[in-house]
Amino acid sequence: MLQYLHVKNLALIDEIEVEFQSGLNILTGETGAGKSIVLGSVGLALGGRYSADMLRKGTGFGLVELMFSVDDDVIEKQLEELDIFPEGGMLVLSRKLMEGRSVSKINGETVNMATLKDVASILIDIYGQHEHQTLLHKKNHLALLDVYAGERVTELKTSVATAFKKFQKCRRDLEASGMDEESRKKEISLAEFEVSEIEEANLQDGEDESLEALYQRMTESRRFTESIAQTYQFTSESASGNASDALSRAIRAFQGVEDCDAAGSALYQQLVEIDSLLNDFNRELSEYAKSFEFSEEEYYETENRLNLLNYLKAKYGNNVNEIKEYCRTKSERLKELKDYENYTAELEKKYADSEKELKKYSAALTKARKEAAHTFVKEIRLGLIDLNFLDVQFEMKVSSIGNYSANGADEGEFYISTNPGEPVKPLGNIASGGELSRIMLAVKAVLADKEDTPTLIFDEIDTGISGITAGRVGEKMRAIGKNRQVICITHLPQIAAMADAHYLIQKEAKSNITKTEIFCLGEQESINELARLLGGAKITAKIMESAAEMKELAKREI
Repeated sequence: MLQYLHVKNLALIDEIEVEFQSGLNILTGETGAGKSIVLGSVGLALGGRYSADMLRKGTGFGLVELMFSVDDDVIEKQLEELDIFPEGGMLVLSRKLMEGRSVSKINGETVNMATLKDVASILIDIYGQHEHQTLLHKKNHLALLDVYAGERVTELKTSVATAFKKFQKCRRDLEASGMDEESRKKEISLAEFEVSEIEEANLQDGEDESLEALYQRMTESRRFTESIAQTYQFTSESASGNASDALSRAIRAFQGVEDCDAAGSALYQQLVEIDSLLNDFNRELSEYAKSFEFSEEEYYETENRLNLLNYLKAKYGNNVNEIKEYCRTKSERLKELKDYENYTAELEKKYADSEKELKKYSAALTKARKEAAHTFVKEIRLGLIDLNFLDVQFEMKVSSIGNYSANGADEGEFYISTNPGEPVKPLGNIASGGELSRIMLAVKAVLADKEDTPTLIFDEIDTGISGITAGRVGEKMRAIGKNRQVICITHLPQIAAMADAHYLIQKEAKSNITKTEIFCLGEQESINELARLLGGAKITAKIMESAAEMKELAKREI
């Protein structure tokens, strides 16, 4: 769960630190105090879009740090697959925001944005103010169903995607095979010429590289030969004043010192060894010189062979291996063209088989989705009743899109009726903003046990609701909080009363500087804040009594 939040130099925030708790964490405050900025900073830390105007005026950088405790084996395994390892059961995500760029780190190590977002998707789910509007698009309905259906549908979707890829390739191959007799003969003629040209060259692996090196050696041989000859002249006995002759004279001159003492003897032996090494060098140098001796015929043959290889490389590939692979491919194509009827018949069979396989997996996926949809909508309907939809009908229709795709052949759409006697209609056509918020909450509640995400954040889910319905929403969020950490911004006392931990966000102006601050409220402070939410500017004793009673009733419902 999210244990700690640190924000510095963002919008109205100078610097704040918050320690969150398990269960239901509620954030309240006046409109414009910066509640959404606080939760928005969490989104920034997790890879959200950033612009320089988000920084607090007069500062050069902003910083957001999140500390998560990780004690779930499933989540640890998912993180390990991303090569992320909690230290002591803790994971610290940070993002430093500067003008024009940002730096993200996990446990002190810099990571790219893709990794940060992948880790974030495992640890936290942020439900923004307008998230419920995703329910207006039916393409999202099927995705929610697939999450609910779990492993069975996930496996089938993988099989469908694989089968669809195979089906597409078979279809492309079959479409490309269509040609008339004249085109077939032309292609056969060209392929035969190309294969013959390559096979006649009798290419050897790595031949081009070795020939390039040999040709380079041949073209540079004159310069190398002159250098070698000059070196040999200075070191061998073939010329006067050379090193070998000088060493011989030195050895004869030093012979008298050899028997003088041990030091003289050692120096004499070194001199003899140097002379021996020089003789060895001269013999090897002489042999090396011979390696640069090439006849005109050898040079001509090498040049012609290299020209042939370069000609083939220009036509068929960048190296010998690529040319040989091109030849192999063309040879196979020749076989197909010369036995074209059987070839096209085989393509048609592969296409039919791939379509049959895709149809089988798609049908299995459709069946699994329809079975899951039956229980999914039943659970959502029960959740909606809990959220004060008194007489609600909720259905999901899974139907065919009329063609295959990597996601199967289905489309799904939620249907709802909130009034007795009214037929169900597409959700996006009839639900109001407040209803959509509650429906999304019901969906989230159902999916809470299906998803492993330990922390859920709701930014003003109370849009368009009040009264008894608000109380029901609070109860539902507390229920989710029993198994997941929930962090929620709200304006409604009915929801705020349900808090396991209550935080007040307020804006203060001092010395012409405005700052947003956050405080964790104690029992009485929480009651005072509930009274403010109930009564507005003037808080009477009656309002305080109502706030205290609301808090007490919330405790009894635990």
